[in-house]
Amino acid sequence: MFREKIKVLDCTVRDGGLINNHDFDDRFVREVYKAVSAAGIDYIELGYKNSRKLFSPKEYGKWKFCDDEDIKKIIDGIESNTKISVMVDIGRVDLEDVKLAKDSPVDMVRVASYVKDIDKAIFHINHFAEKGYETTVNIMAISRALDNELNEALHQLEEQSQAKVIYIVDSFGALYQETTEFLIKKAKKYIKTKEVGIHCHNNQQLAFGNTIEAIIHDANYVDGTVFGIGRAAGNCPLELLLGFLKNPKYDIRPILDLISKEFIPLRNKIEWGYIIPYAITGIMDEHPRAAMALRKGKEKENYKEFYESLVSDEEL
Repeated sequence: MFREKIKVLDCTVRDGGLINNHDFDDRFVREVYKAVSAAGIDYIELGYKNSRKLFSPKEYGKWKFCDDEDIKKIIDGIESNTKISVMVDIGRVDLEDVKLAKDSPVDMVRVASYVKDIDKAIFHINHFAEKGYETTVNIMAISRALDNELNEALHQLEEQSQAKVIYIVDSFGALYQETTEFLIKKAKKYIKTKEVGIHCHNNQQLAFGNTIEAIIHDANYVDGTVFGIGRAAGNCPLELLLGFLKNPKYDIRPILDLISKEFIPLRNKIEWGYIIPYAITGIMDEHPRAAMALRKGKEKENYKEFYESLVSDEEL
Protein backbone atom coordinates (compact mmCIF):
# COMPACT_ATOMS: atom_id res chain seq x y z
CA MET A 1 0.00 0.00 0.00
CA PHE A 2 1.98 3.00 -1.27
CA ARG A 3 0.37 6.40 -0.76
CA GLU A 4 2.64 9.39 -0.45
CA LYS A 5 0.29 11.26 1.92
CA ILE A 6 0.49 8.58 4.63
CA LYS A 7 2.46 9.62 7.73
CA VAL A 8 3.61 7.18 10.40
CA LEU A 9 3.87 8.16 14.06
CA ASP A 10 5.82 5.97 16.46
CA CYS A 11 4.51 6.15 20.02
CA THR A 12 6.74 3.42 21.49
CA VAL A 13 8.08 5.47 24.40
CA ARG A 14 4.81 7.23 25.18
CA ASP A 15 2.48 4.21 25.01
CA GLY A 16 5.10 1.77 26.24
CA GLY A 17 5.70 4.05 29.20
CA LEU A 18 2.20 3.29 30.44
CA ILE A 19 3.59 -0.09 31.53
CA ASN A 20 6.43 1.21 33.69
CA ASN A 21 5.36 4.73 34.74
CA HIS A 22 7.42 6.19 31.87
CA ASP A 23 10.62 5.23 33.61
CA PHE A 24 12.77 4.36 30.59
CA ASP A 25 16.41 5.34 30.91
CA ASP A 26 18.03 7.78 28.49
CA ARG A 27 20.09 5.10 26.77
CA PHE A 28 16.98 3.09 25.84
CA VAL A 29 15.04 6.14 24.62
CA ARG A 30 18.02 7.29 22.59
CA GLU A 31 18.30 3.86 20.95
CA VAL A 32 14.60 4.00 20.03
CA TYR A 33 15.01 7.51 18.63
CA LYS A 34 18.06 6.49 16.59
CA ALA A 35 16.30 3.46 15.08
CA VAL A 36 13.03 5.28 14.36
CA SER A 37 14.99 8.11 12.72
CA ALA A 38 17.06 5.69 10.63
CA ALA A 39 13.84 3.96 9.57
CA GLY A 40 12.52 7.24 8.19
CA ILE A 41 9.46 7.42 10.47
CA ASP A 42 7.69 10.78 10.25
CA TYR A 43 7.03 11.40 13.97
CA ILE A 44 8.14 9.96 17.29
CA GLU A 45 6.11 10.55 20.45
CA LEU A 46 8.35 10.60 23.51
CA GLY A 47 5.76 10.85 26.27
CA TYR A 48 3.34 13.18 28.04
CA LYS A 49 3.54 16.82 29.05
CA ASN A 50 2.02 16.28 32.47
CA SER A 51 1.90 18.64 35.41
CA ARG A 52 4.28 18.00 38.30
CA LYS A 53 1.56 19.35 40.57
CA LEU A 54 -0.50 16.26 39.75
CA PHE A 55 2.18 13.62 39.15
CA SER A 56 5.20 13.23 41.39
CA PRO A 57 8.62 12.79 39.76
CA LYS A 58 9.34 10.37 42.62
CA GLU A 59 6.70 8.01 41.23
CA TYR A 60 7.08 8.60 37.49
CA GLY A 61 9.97 8.74 35.05
CA LYS A 62 10.94 11.80 33.04
CA TRP A 63 8.86 10.80 30.00
CA LYS A 64 5.72 11.52 31.99
CA PHE A 65 6.78 15.17 31.77
CA CYS A 66 8.91 15.49 28.61
CA ASP A 67 10.93 18.52 29.65
CA ASP A 68 12.54 20.18 26.65
CA GLU A 69 16.02 19.78 28.14
CA ASP A 70 15.52 16.03 28.57
CA ILE A 71 14.38 15.72 24.95
CA LYS A 72 17.40 17.69 23.74
CA LYS A 73 19.72 15.23 25.47
CA ILE A 74 18.07 12.34 23.63
CA ILE A 75 18.22 13.84 20.15
CA ASP A 76 21.60 15.58 20.47
CA GLY A 77 24.01 14.61 17.71
CA ILE A 78 21.62 12.26 15.90
CA GLU A 79 20.88 13.14 12.28
CA SER A 80 17.13 12.91 11.86
CA ASN A 81 14.18 14.20 9.87
CA THR A 82 11.76 12.62 12.36
CA LYS A 83 9.59 15.18 14.11
CA ILE A 84 9.06 15.11 17.89
CA SER A 85 5.59 14.70 19.35
CA VAL A 86 4.25 14.81 22.90
CA MET A 87 0.77 14.09 24.23
CA VAL A 88 -1.33 16.01 26.74
CA ASP A 89 -4.39 14.89 28.66
CA ILE A 90 -7.02 17.52 29.36
CA GLY A 91 -6.74 18.75 32.93
CA ARG A 92 -3.30 17.22 33.45
CA VAL A 93 -1.09 19.84 31.78
CA ASP A 94 0.02 23.29 32.90
CA LEU A 95 -0.53 25.16 29.64
CA GLU A 96 1.85 27.98 30.46
CA ASP A 97 4.68 25.54 31.15
CA VAL A 98 4.75 24.69 27.44
CA LYS A 99 7.13 27.04 25.63
CA LEU A 100 6.60 28.53 22.19
CA ALA A 101 7.35 26.00 19.47
CA LYS A 102 10.25 28.08 18.18
CA ASP A 103 11.97 27.64 21.55
CA SER A 104 11.28 23.91 21.89
CA PRO A 105 12.52 20.70 20.23
CA VAL A 106 8.89 19.55 20.10
CA ASP A 107 7.07 19.83 16.77
CA MET A 108 3.64 18.36 17.51
CA VAL A 109 1.31 18.31 20.52
CA ARG A 110 -1.44 15.69 20.52
CA VAL A 111 -4.45 16.32 22.75
CA ALA A 112 -6.15 13.20 24.11
CA SER A 113 -9.86 13.70 24.75
CA TYR A 114 -13.10 11.86 25.27
CA VAL A 115 -16.07 12.99 23.20
CA LYS A 116 -17.63 14.64 26.25
CA ASP A 117 -14.60 16.95 26.58
CA ILE A 118 -14.34 18.13 22.98
CA ASP A 119 -14.94 21.77 23.93
CA LYS A 120 -11.97 21.61 26.31
CA ALA A 121 -9.94 19.76 23.69
CA ILE A 122 -10.54 22.52 21.15
CA PHE A 123 -9.34 25.11 23.66
CA HIS A 124 -6.13 23.10 24.21
CA ILE A 125 -5.60 22.46 20.49
CA ASN A 126 -5.94 26.12 19.59
CA HIS A 127 -3.72 27.18 22.49
CA PHE A 128 -0.88 24.95 21.27
CA ALA A 129 -1.46 25.83 17.62
CA GLU A 130 -1.14 29.51 18.46
CA LYS A 131 2.19 28.70 20.10
CA GLY A 132 3.34 27.34 16.76
CA TYR A 133 2.92 23.58 17.20
CA GLU A 134 1.33 21.10 14.86
CA THR A 135 -1.68 19.77 16.73
CA THR A 136 -3.96 16.75 16.71
CA VAL A 137 -6.87 15.52 18.76
CA ASN A 138 -7.05 11.84 19.70
CA ILE A 139 -10.69 10.89 20.35
CA MET A 140 -10.33 8.17 22.97
CA ALA A 141 -12.64 5.26 23.74
CA ILE A 142 -14.31 5.74 20.36
CA SER A 143 -16.11 2.39 20.75
CA ARG A 144 -18.10 3.87 23.64
CA ALA A 145 -19.05 7.16 21.90
CA LEU A 146 -22.71 7.76 21.19
CA ASP A 147 -23.35 8.38 17.51
CA ASN A 148 -25.02 11.78 17.85
CA GLU A 149 -22.34 13.03 20.24
CA LEU A 150 -19.54 11.88 17.94
CA ASN A 151 -21.21 13.61 14.99
CA GLU A 152 -21.34 16.88 16.92
CA ALA A 153 -17.76 16.50 18.13
CA LEU A 154 -16.46 15.94 14.60
CA HIS A 155 -18.43 18.94 13.35
CA GLN A 156 -16.98 21.14 16.09
CA LEU A 157 -13.45 19.95 15.44
CA GLU A 158 -13.78 20.75 11.75
CA GLU A 159 -15.32 24.17 12.29
CA GLN A 160 -13.64 25.43 15.47
CA SER A 161 -10.26 23.74 15.92
CA GLN A 162 -6.83 24.29 14.42
CA ALA A 163 -6.04 20.58 14.67
CA LYS A 164 -4.03 19.16 11.80
CA VAL A 165 -5.27 15.60 12.36
CA ILE A 166 -8.35 14.03 13.94
CA TYR A 167 -7.45 10.61 15.34
CA ILE A 168 -9.90 7.78 15.92
CA VAL A 169 -8.63 5.82 18.96
CA ASP A 170 -9.69 2.25 19.73
CA SER A 171 -8.70 2.52 23.40
CA PHE A 172 -10.16 -0.84 24.43
CA GLY A 173 -9.17 -2.88 21.36
CA ALA A 174 -12.87 -3.51 20.76
CA LEU A 175 -13.25 -2.52 17.10
CA TYR A 176 -13.61 -4.83 14.14
CA GLN A 177 -12.99 -3.98 10.50
CA GLU A 178 -16.59 -3.11 9.74
CA THR A 179 -16.78 -0.64 12.63
CA THR A 180 -13.41 0.82 11.72
CA GLU A 181 -14.65 1.42 8.18
CA PHE A 182 -17.83 3.03 9.54
CA LEU A 183 -15.92 5.37 11.87
CA ILE A 184 -13.35 6.46 9.29
CA LYS A 185 -16.06 7.14 6.73
CA LYS A 186 -18.00 9.10 9.35
CA ALA A 187 -14.92 11.17 10.19
CA LYS A 188 -14.24 11.83 6.51
CA LYS A 189 -17.82 13.00 6.10
CA TYR A 190 -17.29 15.81 8.62
CA ILE A 191 -13.54 16.46 8.35
CA LYS A 192 -12.81 18.28 5.09
CA THR A 193 -9.83 20.53 5.85
CA LYS A 194 -7.82 18.19 8.10
CA GLU A 195 -6.43 14.68 7.98
CA VAL A 196 -7.93 11.64 9.70
CA GLY A 197 -5.75 9.26 11.72
CA ILE A 198 -6.07 5.91 13.47
CA HIS A 199 -4.61 4.55 16.74
CA CYS A 200 -5.41 0.92 17.53
CA HIS A 201 -4.92 -1.37 20.52
CA ASN A 202 -4.31 -5.07 20.07
CA ASN A 203 -6.62 -6.76 22.58
CA GLN A 204 -8.18 -9.00 19.91
CA GLN A 205 -5.11 -9.09 17.65
CA LEU A 206 -6.83 -6.68 15.28
CA ALA A 207 -4.72 -3.53 15.71
CA PHE A 208 -2.79 -4.14 12.49
CA GLY A 209 -5.87 -5.30 10.54
CA ASN A 210 -7.93 -2.31 11.69
CA THR A 211 -5.09 0.06 10.82
CA ILE A 212 -5.01 -1.40 7.30
CA GLU A 213 -8.79 -0.98 7.10
CA ALA A 214 -8.47 2.67 8.09
CA ILE A 215 -5.76 3.24 5.49
CA ILE A 216 -7.94 1.67 2.79
CA HIS A 217 -10.62 4.25 3.61
CA ASP A 218 -8.17 7.17 3.42
CA ALA A 219 -6.87 7.63 6.94
CA ASN A 220 -3.46 9.14 6.26
CA TYR A 221 -1.97 9.32 9.78
CA VAL A 222 -1.27 5.96 11.44
CA ASP A 223 0.25 5.04 14.80
CA GLY A 224 2.46 2.11 15.67
CA THR A 225 4.91 0.94 18.33
CA VAL A 226 8.03 -1.17 18.10
CA PHE A 227 7.17 -4.83 18.71
CA GLY A 228 3.63 -3.66 19.54
CA ILE A 229 4.66 -2.37 22.98
CA GLY A 230 1.99 -0.50 24.94
CA ARG A 231 -0.36 -0.62 27.88
CA ALA A 232 -1.89 -4.06 28.37
CA ALA A 233 -2.35 -5.69 24.94
CA GLY A 234 -0.23 -3.07 23.26
CA ASN A 235 -0.59 -1.40 19.88
CA CYS A 236 -0.25 -1.91 16.16
CA PRO A 237 3.29 -3.25 15.62
CA LEU A 238 5.39 -0.68 13.79
CA GLU A 239 7.36 -3.33 11.92
CA LEU A 240 4.20 -4.85 10.43
CA LEU A 241 2.99 -1.40 9.42
CA LEU A 242 6.24 -0.62 7.60
CA GLY A 243 6.08 -3.97 5.83
CA PHE A 244 2.57 -3.21 4.62
CA LEU A 245 3.12 0.36 3.45
CA LYS A 246 5.77 -0.46 0.82
CA ASN A 247 6.93 3.16 0.90
CA PRO A 248 10.59 3.38 -0.15
CA LYS A 249 11.22 6.19 2.33
CA TYR A 250 10.77 3.72 5.21
CA ASP A 251 13.43 1.16 6.12
CA ILE A 252 12.34 -1.73 8.33
CA ARG A 253 15.88 -2.92 9.08
CA PRO A 254 16.73 -0.49 11.91
CA ILE A 255 13.47 -1.47 13.65
CA LEU A 256 14.21 -5.18 13.34
CA ASP A 257 17.69 -4.60 14.77
CA LEU A 258 16.22 -2.57 17.63
CA ILE A 259 13.78 -5.39 18.45
CA SER A 260 16.61 -7.92 18.59
CA LYS A 261 18.85 -5.81 20.78
CA GLU A 262 16.40 -3.99 23.07
CA PHE A 263 12.86 -5.34 22.93
CA ILE A 264 13.44 -9.08 23.24
CA PRO A 265 15.35 -8.50 26.52
CA LEU A 266 12.75 -5.93 27.64
CA ARG A 267 9.91 -8.38 26.99
CA ASN A 268 11.46 -10.66 29.62
CA LYS A 269 11.20 -7.86 32.21
CA ILE A 270 7.81 -6.27 31.54
CA GLU A 271 4.66 -7.76 30.05
CA TRP A 272 2.63 -6.53 27.09
CA GLY A 273 0.82 -7.98 24.09
CA TYR A 274 -1.99 -10.39 23.33
CA ILE A 275 -2.96 -12.20 26.53
CA ILE A 276 -6.35 -13.78 27.23
CA PRO A 277 -7.55 -11.35 29.95
CA TYR A 278 -6.90 -8.42 27.60
CA ALA A 279 -8.73 -10.27 24.84
CA ILE A 280 -11.69 -10.66 27.18
CA THR A 281 -11.84 -6.93 27.97
CA GLY A 282 -11.58 -6.19 24.26
CA ILE A 283 -14.44 -8.56 23.43
CA MET A 284 -16.54 -6.89 26.12
CA ASP A 285 -15.51 -3.34 25.19
CA GLU A 286 -14.11 -2.69 28.65
CA HIS A 287 -11.11 -0.75 29.87
CA PRO A 288 -8.25 -3.22 30.51
CA ARG A 289 -7.64 -2.04 34.09
CA ALA A 290 -9.36 -5.13 35.56
CA ALA A 291 -7.23 -7.41 33.39
CA MET A 292 -4.10 -5.48 34.34
CA ALA A 293 -4.97 -5.97 38.01
CA LEU A 294 -5.53 -9.68 37.42
CA ARG A 295 -2.09 -10.04 35.82
CA LYS A 296 -0.49 -8.63 38.97
CA GLY A 297 -2.25 -11.09 41.27
CA LYS A 298 -1.80 -14.74 42.20
CA GLU A 299 -4.71 -15.91 40.02
CA LYS A 300 -3.46 -14.28 36.82
CA GLU A 301 -4.20 -17.34 34.64
CA ASN A 302 -7.75 -17.78 35.95
CA TYR A 303 -9.38 -16.81 32.65
CA LYS A 304 -12.84 -18.37 33.07
CA GLU A 305 -13.39 -16.82 36.48
CA PHE A 306 -12.19 -13.46 35.19
CA TYR A 307 -14.62 -13.62 32.27
CA GLU A 308 -17.48 -14.57 34.56
CA SER A 309 -16.69 -11.72 36.93
CA LEU A 310 -17.00 -9.22 34.06
CA VAL A 311 -20.20 -10.83 32.80
CA SER A 312 -21.67 -10.64 36.31
CA ASP A 313 -20.75 -6.94 36.59
CA GLU A 314 -22.33 -6.26 33.20
CA GLU A 315 -25.57 -7.96 34.22
CA LEU A 316 -25.96 -5.86 37.38
